Amino acid sequence: MHRCLRFLVQALKGFGTAVFALLLIFEEWGWDPLSRLLYRMARLPVWSQIEKLIVRLPPYAALAVFGVPVLALIPVKLLAWYWVAQGHALLGLSVVVAAKVAGTAIAARLFQLTQPALMQLPWFNRGYGRFKTWKDDITARVRQSPIWRKARCGSHRLRRYGRTRGRLAWQGLRNIFSR
Repeated sequence: MHRCLRFLVQALKGFGTAVFALLLIFEEWGWDPLSRLLYRMARLPVWSQIEKLIVRLPPYAALAVFGVPVLALIPVKLLAWYWVAQGHALLGLSVVVAAKVAGTAIAARLFQLTQPALMQLPWFNRGYGRFKTWKDDITARVRQSPIWRKARCGSHRLRRYGRTRGRLAWQGLRNIFSR
């Protein structure tokens, strides 16, 4: 029984690590482009003023501002999972994905704005350094895996195919309308 329990714990750990690694990869993939998207919003006068206020916050206020959106999305995600449980799987999963994308975008931009203040907190600075090392290690292991390499290769092929087909379609349309 002891070996069976140990096997079950190892299997659950492996599954949990795989799911967490996928979430980390998504965050890594979406962090920069989504942050740039919100950076563009800083051109709006009101948004620009809000960002200037956030940058000037003291460390614990910056921590609160950084944490609020994460906590605010919890009820939205719970509602989405309720919809899944009620048989509205597509609606629920769509809301979960939208909340994840929105949460990543907001967290990325807020972290850029609050990072200098947050790093003034010794415990945050230490924890962030450990988390970053751990995350980079998991990300590197995932990227070295055969599955990731094959998926990446397929993704590049698909993009090349899409670009080629898109160019041909555009040329065809130009030929039709230039007559």
